[in-house]
Amino acid sequence: MASCKIFIPYGAVGLGCTEEAFEAGLALKPDIISSDAGSTDSGPYYLGTGTGKYAAAAVRRDLKRMILGAHKLGIPMTIGSAGTCGSDKGVDETADICIEICKENNIHAKIVKIYSQQKIEAMKKAYQKGLIKPLFGAPDINESTFDSCSNIVALCGVEPFQKALKEGADIVICGRATDTAVIAAYPLLKGCDPASCWHAAKIVECGGVCTEAGLQGGVFADIDDKGFTIKAVTPNSTVTPYSVSAHMLYENADPIHLNEPGISIDTSMSTYSQIDNTSVRVEGTTIKYVPYTMKLEGSGPVGFQTISIVGIRDRLIMKDPEAWINDVLQQGRDKLEAMGIPATSYNADIKPYGYNAVSGRPVRAGYIPNEIGMLLTVTADSQKKSTQIAKAFNPLLLHHSIFPKRQMPSFGFIFSPAEIEKGQIYEFKLYHTISISDPLELVRFCTLEV
Repeated sequence: MASCKIFIPYGAVGLGCTEEAFEAGLALKPDIISSDAGSTDSGPYYLGTGTGKYAAAAVRRDLKRMILGAHKLGIPMTIGSAGTCGSDKGVDETADICIEICKENNIHAKIVKIYSQQKIEAMKKAYQKGLIKPLFGAPDINESTFDSCSNIVALCGVEPFQKALKEGADIVICGRATDTAVIAAYPLLKGCDPASCWHAAKIVECGGVCTEAGLQGGVFADIDDKGFTIKAVTPNSTVTPYSVSAHMLYENADPIHLNEPGISIDTSMSTYSQIDNTSVRVEGTTIKYVPYTMKLEGSGPVGFQTISIVGIRDRLIMKDPEAWINDVLQQGRDKLEAMGIPATSYNADIKPYGYNAVSGRPVRAGYIPNEIGMLLTVTADSQKKSTQIAKAFNPLLLHHSIFPKRQMPSFGFIFSPAEIEKGQIYEFKLYHTISISDPLELVRFCTLEV
């Protein structure tokens, strides 16, 4: 019977797990250790700059555990979306850390780097051929959109990982890849049930989140030719049919279907059975094969930002914060217009944290907050300009009153200086798919012997 045991210690390399959980995972004798290392969760800055968001020391700690653990068991390890955004730079920096760890510990390893960053001109040509299509909610694009991107990546499926593993890689470091591909690749190579490989990979992509232990817990997947078993590895932690099935909702608009490069799985007939407190068995997932596409993500600069934060507890303002916000914004625009700075040359916004800053929706009738953190965000075409505009708003944020004949109030800036320069900011410009005939068409490989 085909089978493959996978240990997934982290939801992302750099998030970590407890030492207890990691050792418990190794004790279950996995055939491979796999972990995703990236995400778009924290916004477009990381892809725009090609940099990672996790602390370098945390990434090194997690990689060292994986390398030493895999070496001890004589098994391979795979990393997907290296460096958070999966840029070529992220792959190289992750590989450099792995090389250092191997040398420090006298470990001989074959490292395969997989690059999935794309050239702008190549993407333009694909667009001209009609091969690039929008996903739901994607922005409208044209040829100039590609020029506005500082970095473009394509999300790899399982095939690049499989090529590296078949060629004897001990450590596979991939650029941007789907969260599931990095995990599904090896069990598919081993002949396990394809639908179960993809379904299990989706459940465990965030490590211990599908168990009671949460992010710090790690998780274990045992896949065969009929289904898969999810096991909690942290001592005294549990896993349930609810915690396992619920993860199909994570970052997935459809809890029944999961679409990945070249495939789509259907979980409508899946069964989730409790084996014991630490194990859940899943069977019945089906799969169909679809035309092969890779998701494209692109990010580019859109200006410079300066922010100011002021705290307000004024009971009169708390009764209608929007009235104060709207008046401050209008007064600020009028002031700037008189200074020769038209409103069309910048963007200024105030978000009331403690009121409706997160949702932006009307609050329930009668709600009066105790206090609000007013966040002014100014975006302009230069850092100097955005800061000057924020400074123009400074007296209004500190003293503005909307009540006639009332003495001037004073509110509380959280920092001094009140203006905080955020530097260049970025936005996602591509959220599209590209049709390809060969799963390896958009990737490049580099093999190192350490």
